[in-house]
Amino acid sequence: MFSNFQDQFASLTVGGLSLGFIYVLIALGYTMVYGVLRMINFANSEVFMYGTFATIIVIRDVFGFTQQSEPATGFRLVYILFFCLLGSMLMSGILSIFLELVAYRRLRNRGSNKLAPLISAIGMSIVLAEFMRILTDSRYVGSPRVLEKKSLGTVFGAELRIDNVIIVVAGLMLFITLSQFVQRTRLGKAIRAVSMSEENSKLMGINLDRVVSLTFFIGGLTTGIAAFFYTTVYETTQFNVGFNLGLAAFTAAVLGGIGNLRGAFYG
Repeated sequence: MFSNFQDQFASLTVGGLSLGFIYVLIALGYTMVYGVLRMINFANSEVFMYGTFATIIVIRDVFGFTQQSEPATGFRLVYILFFCLLGSMLMSGILSIFLELVAYRRLRNRGSNKLAPLISAIGMSIVLAEFMRILTDSRYVGSPRVLEKKSLGTVFGAELRIDNVIIVVAGLMLFITLSQFVQRTRLGKAIRAVSMSEENSKLMGINLDRVVSLTFFIGGLTTGIAAFFYTTVYETTQFNVGFNLGLAAFTAAVLGGIGNLRGAFYG
């Protein structure tokens, strides 16, 4: 049994790293919201789920791919993947703003305690999941293959597939970009100011509603990127696909210190 573990360790590690970076991107969505509002957006798992469906819709209905279609190559592959990524990001980002308007803003403006928005987010999570369950009759939905899963070589006997390498590289780049955005840009400074003190940030002229909505939107974008990569690698989704992934990503965010971008990454 130990010999089987040794034989599979390298390949499982490579697959685990690529899945881990999907967790990272979802965890960043949790962390962005918590860092500003000190509230857990439990509907983020459904934001992820809708992003996976958006990716499949672009592949299947916009570009006309079927399960029998050959994977795309060259420039055609690049722009198909670009529009799939864009569709997933927009779906998740817009849905996140919708959640902020429906589930959070009115409660926040009324000065409710922290428990009320949490219950509201759980309610929206159930509504979104059940809506998609009804639309899909609880069935798995497969994604036609766009990217051919080519091998780039082996490391310690583990195959390095192009999709796994892309996830790791893109995840690192996005984490660095997001960290620099929060630290150096005007909006990033406003986000940090609101996370420190909502009242004092208002006194400094910061538009609280605008900052909160943009924070939800940015968190939704990172979750949408995770949804795109998940669909590209695993080529299937379902109405409850976000539950286990969201739970793992939330655990990672808590482990690293939720509200901390670097903590979410290392977690």
